[in-house]
Formats: sequence, structure tokens, C-alpha cells
Amino acid sequence: MPSYLVDTAQRKYRAIIERGILARTGEHLPAAGGKVFVITTRDVWQFHSSRLAAGLAGRSHEILFFPGGEENKRLACLEALAEEMVQRGGDRSSLVIAFGGGIVDDVAGFLAAIFMRGVPVLQIPTTLLAQVDAAIGGKTGVNLACGKNLVGAFHQPVAVLIDPEVLATLPEREYRAGLFEVVKCGIIRSPSLFSMLAEKRAAVLAREPEIVERVISECVRIKAEVVSADERESSIRVILNLGHTVGHALEAETGYSRFLHGEAVSFGMRAVTYLAERTGHLSAEDSVEILNLLDLYGPIPPLDGVSAGTLAARTVMDKKTLKGQVRWVLPVRIGEVQVVPGIDDAVVRSAIEEALG
Repeated sequence: MPSYLVDTAQRKYRAIIERGILARTGEHLPAAGGKVFVITTRDVWQFHSSRLAAGLAGRSHEILFFPGGEENKRLACLEALAEEMVQRGGDRSSLVIAFGGGIVDDVAGFLAAIFMRGVPVLQIPTTLLAQVDAAIGGKTGVNLACGKNLVGAFHQPVAVLIDPEVLATLPEREYRAGLFEVVKCGIIRSPSLFSMLAEKRAAVLAREPEIVERVISECVRIKAEVVSADERESSIRVILNLGHTVGHALEAETGYSRFLHGEAVSFGMRAVTYLAERTGHLSAEDSVEILNLLDLYGPIPPLDGVSAGTLAARTVMDKKTLKGQVRWVLPVRIGEVQVVPGIDDAVVRSAIEEALG
């Protein structure tokens, strides 16, 4: 049972990877807590409710359904969930369980951060993307029309329970979208993971249990180490945003409706790979390796109608921009990235244009 400690100023907790852990959820809840509120979507509840209900046996709980989708990841939905918690008896002793993919993790985590000025949250991610990234590290938030995750809070969970068994019901597109976040981990900090993804593509796509668990474990290890070193993204944690600056811009530009988050990050990684090569930070050989690996796990939806100029303009509104300068996370070799601020706008537009093809 791989288990990784996330050690932050706000809280120490474990991210536990174990098949079947869903049915033992109650063992990881604070004993003295009050009513439990499970925030989930109807599709996740349809597939996995029986095991979670068994895990919560004897613990008073309420189910609150979030409609799902990036387009609903807004303050209005957050307010509606908070109102429902109050109506169902929520108070300062309550605990929130985020039971779903990355969007549910972000929304439920933010709800827990602000309800009654903060109640505990337990993260139970049900998509690959959420298991390797979104559920770990305490980043919570919702979108604005002008940009992604621009309103939120850092709110660390009491634990993260990762059950690889739930991935069996994940649609193929959702699974592949999560794999792009896995590719990201390989590029930023794990040459061995990068090589495994390149060499074991068939096994990864077939969701062979041993490979899936190795992939998840390596990504969680990396995320736990980085978050423990920099909880609030003041230094090294920025590297986890490889591909996200352009990816978030693409999501906002297309109304959060055309691309899954991982697909947008894939495009973003392609753009910054071209950018890194153009600025002399990355060799042509490593650039080809990165682009080939992205192709192995593609494709992503068509990019018709997307403009390099508008995407470049949106990157300035990214939450990692400081004093008007975008902090670009660029690959410098397989397993290492560098944060580079203040790259010329024309060079950025040119790299995005090349990524658009």
C-alpha cells in the first residue's frame, strides 16, 4: 500500500494508494466530526455509491450533487451547495468529502475552505487526472469567465484516498486526458516515468493494474514532495504548472466546453516545448522526444478557430503572472524544467502558432 506524506504548514496528511480503500473510507474520517457531506456528480454516484456507502456505514452523511463540467465550476454553484449544506444541518463540526474528478475536488475543497470559515475535507478522487494531481496539495477554486481558477483558496485535506479500481469505469477520453498530467510529471521530474510511458504505451492504455499503480504512485510521490517543499506556490511548486498557462488560456478561450483539462494541458505542453526550443532552453532532440510522447497519447479535439494572438493575450491573465510578467515553465531536458519570466510576446505568439499547426 503506497502512502506518501504531504507535510505542509497548514496540515500533515497522507495520500494513500490502495485498491478497495473506498470501502474503508470511515477509517480515515476524524472520529469527533459531525455530519458528513459528500459532494459528487450523479454519474460517479451511480458507479461507486455502494462501496462508499459501505465505507461510511454508521456515519451520518448527506449526498449533495454537483452538476459537473468546467462551465459549472463557478461561484453560483458554490453558493447553491453552501445553501444546501445549511438546509441539511451543516455546521462547524461538519466534514466534506470530495468524491469525483478534478472539478469536484476543486469545488468541494473550496466549499470546505469557506463554509463556516473552514471545515475539514477528505479527497477521494475518481479520475486519473484527479488521482495524480488535482486531489493532492490543497489547491481549490472556481473559474471566472476571463480565466481558470482565479478565485480560490489553499485548503489541505485530512487525507487523500486513491482507489485505482474506480478507473475501470472511466471513459477512454477521460482516462487519456489524465495521462497528459502523467506525461507532465515525467517531463518535470522523472525521466524513468517518461521512458516507461514511451515504452509501455499499450499496457498503460489497457489500464493493466500493475502499470497503472506504478504510474499513479510515481506522480503522487512527485506531487507530495513538491507541495511539501512549497505549499503556496512561492517557489518550486510553480514547476507543476508546465503547460497550464497556455492550457488554461485555451480552456477559457473556448468557453470551458471543447477541451478536457488534460487535453488543454497537452496543447500547452506542446506550445511551451516549441517555446523552450526557440529560446535555446531545450535541445532539438529532447523537443522531438516530448512531442512524440504527446502524440502517442493523443489526439486532442480539433483546434479550429483558435487564434495564437488571443491565446497569447490570455496568458497575461494567468494567476501565476506577477507584475505583468508571465512566468513560463519551460522544459530544459527530460526530467527538468526551469521557470523563465518575461519572454518576448512575439516569440510566445510564434510558439503558440506552431503548436496550433
